[in-house]
Amino acid sequence: MNILAQDFSLIVWWLDMIGTFVFGLSGGMLAVRRQLDLFGVIVLATAAATAGGAIRDMAIGDQPAAVLRDPSYLIAACAAGLTAFLCHRLIERADKPVMLLDALGLGVFAVAGTSKALAFGLHPAAASLIGVMTAVGGGVVRDILVTEIPRVLREEIYAVAAVAGTLIVTLGAHLGWPPVVTASAGVTATFALRVLSVRLGLRIPRAR
Repeated sequence: MNILAQDFSLIVWWLDMIGTFVFGLSGGMLAVRRQLDLFGVIVLATAAATAGGAIRDMAIGDQPAAVLRDPSYLIAACAAGLTAFLCHRLIERADKPVMLLDALGLGVFAVAGTSKALAFGLHPAAASLIGVMTAVGGGVVRDILVTEIPRVLREEIYAVAAVAGTLIVTLGAHLGWPPVVTASAGVTATFALRVLSVRLGLRIPRAR
């Protein structure tokens, strides 16, 4: 059981690192587009990369937050900001790079947040809520800092995509799926749903 717990904690840590770097890249790329200087790029990258995880840790009572205990988070966030600053022309060659990075970070953090909440003994419904908060928190802070309406309030399918990932994680935990399989399925589902919603113009019904 201890070995399984250690493996699970390691998976969550790696998900956090991947999500931190990817969301940091999305924040850094947005900062470059807004013509911020190097300091501004790193600040926006760090805010986007760490806010979701900090919100999650505060909500589940894991204090101080992991970003304050483990320097790896800040290193990954700063590295993402520097990468965006130095390599933004290369990254921009991709179609909608900020959207793709944001979609990947959304999936990774949705899975990481839900997994950690379940590990802390939360009910699956509460764990899913924590997963969504983790996924959208960094993007909300990022967008507010550049005076944009957060994507979670204006994009076609955003938080709903994160919900899909969290549901897969809770289902996998209930059915006893291997953690790697569960995490991969959750990230893939969230990423695919978010990207397809943009490509196909899928929308949530609005009041007329």
